[in-house]
Amino acid sequence: MSYIFLDESGDLGFDFRKKRTSKFFIITFLFAQNKRPIEKIVKKIHSALKKKHKQKGGVLHCFHEKPITRKRLLKQLAQKEIKILAIYLNKSKVYTKLQNQKDVLYNYVTNILLDRICSKKLIDFTKEINLVASRKETNKFLNLNFKNYLKDQIKNNHNLDIEVDIKTPFEEKSLQAVDFISWSIFRKYEYNDLSYYEIFKNLVFEENSLFK
Repeated sequence: MSYIFLDESGDLGFDFRKKRTSKFFIITFLFAQNKRPIEKIVKKIHSALKKKHKQKGGVLHCFHEKPITRKRLLKQLAQKEIKILAIYLNKSKVYTKLQNQKDVLYNYVTNILLDRICSKKLIDFTKEINLVASRKETNKFLNLNFKNYLKDQIKNNHNLDIEVDIKTPFEEKSLQAVDFISWSIFRKYEYNDLSYYEIFKNLVFEENSLFK
């Protein structure tokens, strides 16, 4: 089985008058042939935390963790056979039409990443392919639309069948790992902070801007 784990950082708000509206939005793919080493890292980091610092539900979330925990997890990931691919959006450059259709924009950007993975044959297509996205949207219709859109695009453009799942980080521990990576890439662009990104930069196969 070939695995692709998806997470994003930043937000898709476009009212820049609001303090919490980010300038950038990042979608990140982490892909691997074996997810067990990733899961073991997440479990190990979590179990090492003192009980009073553990997140409820047994989930690590990079934004809430201390720098030492972030760096420990990223350093361990950097030693594994994984690849990272990301797209970053300077939101001020996004077409107005897409600003008003956030679900369409999200699906479109995700498909671009998936298309690049397929075109450059970055994963083993002789195995089943499972894309697992971190669940952000509770609307069942939008989730179903996301899954069907990606499956149809890959089938039509590359004649490949993929399994698309939407899970919580609790359900799929590898999503916690890609959360740390996506957050680190976001810090690079939003705050010009490369301190976390430098840890795993050699694993980044491709990192491109959209809507330059």
